[in-house]
Amino acid sequence: MRDFYNRAIKKLDKFTAEQSRDLLVSAALEIDRLESVLDSIPDGILVCDEKHCLTMANKYAQRILPLNYSETGGVPLWKAVQDERVVEFFQETLLSGDRVFEREIDAGGQGINRLLSISVLPLVRNHRITGSLIYIEDITEKRSREVRLRRAENLASLTTLAAGVAHEIKNPLGSISIHLQLMRKALTKKTGRAAGTGSRSSPDTALLDRYLGVLNEEVDRLNHIVVDFLFAVRPMTLELREGNINDIIRDLTGFVRCELEKDRIKCELELDRDLPPVLLDERYMKQALLNLIKNAQAAMGGGGTLGIKTSGMDGRVRISVSDSGEGISEENLSKIFEPYFTTKETGTGLGLTLVFKIVREHQGEISVKSKVGEGSSFTITLPAIQKERRLLSYGAADSGVADNGAGTAEGGNR
Repeated sequence: MRDFYNRAIKKLDKFTAEQSRDLLVSAALEIDRLESVLDSIPDGILVCDEKHCLTMANKYAQRILPLNYSETGGVPLWKAVQDERVVEFFQETLLSGDRVFEREIDAGGQGINRLLSISVLPLVRNHRITGSLIYIEDITEKRSREVRLRRAENLASLTTLAAGVAHEIKNPLGSISIHLQLMRKALTKKTGRAAGTGSRSSPDTALLDRYLGVLNEEVDRLNHIVVDFLFAVRPMTLELREGNINDIIRDLTGFVRCELEKDRIKCELELDRDLPPVLLDERYMKQALLNLIKNAQAAMGGGGTLGIKTSGMDGRVRISVSDSGEGISEENLSKIFEPYFTTKETGTGLGLTLVFKIVREHQGEISVKSKVGEGSSFTITLPAIQKERRLLSYGAADSGVADNGAGTAEGGNR
């Protein structure tokens, strides 16, 4: 097509007015087709001239950056972009003339946090660099899928280990616990006989009783860790029933309200009255939400606000559990659902792993947003029950009888 236009330009002085008009119309259609192709590409494309001024941007690039349209003409690209981190990258890269491949940059255009992969290449024409070509890909969901896959793989890798090791630990723990109880009973019996004879129990006996108490506490703690570990790796057998998340939240908050008030934590509920039902196992879902509430409580050591909100949209139910606590650092944010990762001195690192597993078993998703010093917000998204839509046949529309799909309605064609 380029050769055709080049030949036509050389003969332009011999063209009639009608031939010139036809040539312009053909060129306009070709340009329109090329612009349609660019706008149909699901990634951003920018073209800059030798002075780094923006000469072309497809629609996706205009949306994702976004661009300041009042400053796109005659100014360097970085002055037409609104995000500070992207501005800094464009200015440094274009001025230095460097080639960049798939540089990942966090951007926050239109109030939405995105992870962009940006490549900057020289635009070459007739063996001469005439500007820059910039390719932008939104990899937010891609990275999110990779993180979710890694979490699932980490969880699955524990299953084989758990089958042997956890039972090997649990069995001797049970034996130790039983023998500690027998030792305490024997000690009590001996102390009772001594008391019956009028003699006092020796200081050594009291000290031994205290040591036995410490041992019992440690055995219980180890047993709790093993139980959590087994729960995290064993396949779940869910008993799914139709239920309302709001009812579960009301029960849980009523259960922990006194404990929250003791820690000077205010609980605020914002529950959607028209929330659609979901298929859930009430026991497991209560466990997941209780773990999130307990985490929020631990993050607000000096008191604060616990907010629980529900909403329904696009066939999904969303549950948000937020706190005004200490928040989570950016480096830890991507690790919190991984087994054994914890920032607590006494934590097992399995609490949020259990939450993640329960949510995934319910065909849901869980995400977190947090800022250090401002608090955290965990959002669970579950599929709502889709009620069967009942359609009217032509005959039923007249007679008022609905066709439920099992056969034709009365008055319809047979």
